[in-house]
Amino acid sequence: MAAPGNEAPVIIKRKKVSGGDGHHGGAWKVAYADFVTAMMAFFMLMWLLNATTEKQRKGLADYFSPTVPISRVTGGGDGMFGGQSVFSQDSFLEMGTGAASVHPTESDKSRGESGLLQEGDEAAEQDQAFTDMEDALMGRGGESMVTDQMLKHVITRVTDEGLIIELFATDDHPLFEGDTDRPTVLLRDLVRMVTRVIAPVRNTLAIEGHLRAHPVVLANNPAWDQSTRRAHVARELFEFAGVKPERIRRVTGNADRELVARDPMSTRNNRIEVILLRE
Repeated sequence: MAAPGNEAPVIIKRKKVSGGDGHHGGAWKVAYADFVTAMMAFFMLMWLLNATTEKQRKGLADYFSPTVPISRVTGGGDGMFGGQSVFSQDSFLEMGTGAASVHPTESDKSRGESGLLQEGDEAAEQDQAFTDMEDALMGRGGESMVTDQMLKHVITRVTDEGLIIELFATDDHPLFEGDTDRPTVLLRDLVRMVTRVIAPVRNTLAIEGHLRAHPVVLANNPAWDQSTRRAHVARELFEFAGVKPERIRRVTGNADRELVARDPMSTRNNRIEVILLRE
């Protein structure tokens, strides 16, 4: 039998490791993600409140409002919605205060809670009215209200501000006599023609005077005073032609700051702009 050796026995220790003690199972990550999401939504809300107008905030609020009216103003019957009858003039189902043909409001149409639909309808109506006036001015609708000679001095365009009617001068046919503010016969005829075209609408007006640049740099640039005087002369001509004074919202002189021709000294830059402002 062999003698026992002097080697020490090998002892193996097995250590049991717990799976969730180190990071608590990861639940804190979910809570942290919820916190970050909430903070992002909060700062997004603060940014929207600062970057939007009152009308836009009203539209956003109405977007998330319920769209089914429950006894707001009138109902459609004598049940849970209230009201008398679906055929009653005073009991039509509506989002807010509105009217039908028998009891019309000032705008002769129902208005929703947000007013966005009506605003879009009014914008479309104004665009159509501007288009009709452009057709009347430029002779696209059959009978032209402008002679061929006058048509050479009229340009129209629709912008976000409204319908701009540009009355401009040429080398042979100026709008004012020389460098004065005395209007020519051409400008008087153009003003009367524009007045007839804009008579059916109630939009307010803005009148702007523009001048060409001077060939030399002057110590006292007369363009500001001259363009302002010409704009006021145009205002007086419009009022004399039949435009009510309360329809004119502003009269400004822009000197030579808004040129339309490539050559700053071109006569084409001498013009009067009549802006039919959007309501």
